[in-house]
Amino acid sequence: MTDLAAAGVAETARLIREGEMTSRGVVDAALARIDARDRDLNAFSRVLAGEAIAEAEARDAALAAGEPPGPLHGVPIAVKEEIDVAGTVTTFGGEGNSTPATADAEIVTRLRHAGAVIVGKTTMPEFGAFPFTESVSRGVTRNPWDRDHTPGGSSGGTAAAVASGMVPAGLGGDGGGSIRIPGASCGLFGLKPQRGRVTTAPHPHLWWALGTAGPLTRTVRDSAVVYDVIRGNVEGDLYTAGGDDPFVDAVGRDPGRLRVGWSIKPVTVGVAPDPAHVRAVEDTARLLTDLGHDVRQVDPHYPDPTAAFVPQFFAGIRSEADLVEHRERLERRTRQTCRLGGWVTPKVVEWALGQTEKVSTKANRVFHDVDVLLTPAIAHRPPPVGRLDGVGTIQASLRAMPSIAYAAIWNVAGNPAASVPCGIAPDGLPLAVQLVGRTDDEATLFALSAQIESARPWPLVAPTDPA
Repeated sequence: MTDLAAAGVAETARLIREGEMTSRGVVDAALARIDARDRDLNAFSRVLAGEAIAEAEARDAALAAGEPPGPLHGVPIAVKEEIDVAGTVTTFGGEGNSTPATADAEIVTRLRHAGAVIVGKTTMPEFGAFPFTESVSRGVTRNPWDRDHTPGGSSGGTAAAVASGMVPAGLGGDGGGSIRIPGASCGLFGLKPQRGRVTTAPHPHLWWALGTAGPLTRTVRDSAVVYDVIRGNVEGDLYTAGGDDPFVDAVGRDPGRLRVGWSIKPVTVGVAPDPAHVRAVEDTARLLTDLGHDVRQVDPHYPDPTAAFVPQFFAGIRSEADLVEHRERLERRTRQTCRLGGWVTPKVVEWALGQTEKVSTKANRVFHDVDVLLTPAIAHRPPPVGRLDGVGTIQASLRAMPSIAYAAIWNVAGNPAASVPCGIAPDGLPLAVQLVGRTDDEATLFALSAQIESARPWPLVAPTDPA
């Protein structure tokens, strides 16, 4: 019998499509796992049990009536709190809103059209401001591999839900590493796509040039399957991306002999990578050499992204805070962040977007000599929970630096970048590396990541009762 907790997106859809399972059976099993496993993880802020069962029964009825199944037919999917799901409050991780959304976000609509079943909303820090999934209203979300440690953030609830086997996949968002950081912390594949690859509708942008939405999955193929469903733009999107070849076609395709440059040099001054992450990069470089790639150590000569990133960070938080109904209910630290960002006027944002273009040009110079850049995904090991306890914006930002030291620059530059699992470290927590691709070249990252996955498989699900 198939272990549904370990079955991914593609396998779950196949089981339903071929009649080995029903959508209702798969969703019932997922809801049972959520009930059993989320009590000490706190991955879900709201479980949509009744809605999911009704949606699953509709999927089964459609299949019985001869309707062709979509690529996600009957697959349970979780959605981060910042993304609109009709009938639920878009909380942004706090208590500022109280009225349910009247319509799905465009990417949720696309998931449903592909047959997915939305089973719940997942936890995040308020407005995704920091890479630790902790908030006043939602409490602390914990890492399935070790409950004393953070799953990262801001998509930590989604990562915990997927890594623990509660659901095969979930949607997150990445404005400074918020897909890759929890992916690295929880042993998942998490790719930040090219800026503009995925629509942000109903909003024209997510933190201006920084943010994008995307899935966290246990396998490379599952990520490609979900991305092929949600990718694309609608009128009103501030950014678009080039190329339209399916990502699934890249998975399993021989990537050819690539020029891979590796570096452990962090972008953030004063941050040093953990020795375990240095070894992970070096081990991956050796593996890629054995696989026939041209691998060499490089100096990326990173530009300083601060002038582009910081204004957009503050403006992004403030713009989302302006959307809520009850601003007085925002966390104290969030209100402080909004006050500290008061200097970010529209003219400052416009200036920062100009700096973004300059940073992108300089950061992409490394790809004159290499096809892919290999770095650590995060600088530190996943820290103990409680990183945001009692601290204000400045201290929280300083504590966030090791998490975003390798990730945030690629939000500024816009390039696709993926956190690729490397197994489990001696401390019992996952290891990962980051692969960064050229502009609009997610396909190479999917092909290379799948090759690594095949040569060095990683654990799919965290133990349900870790020591």
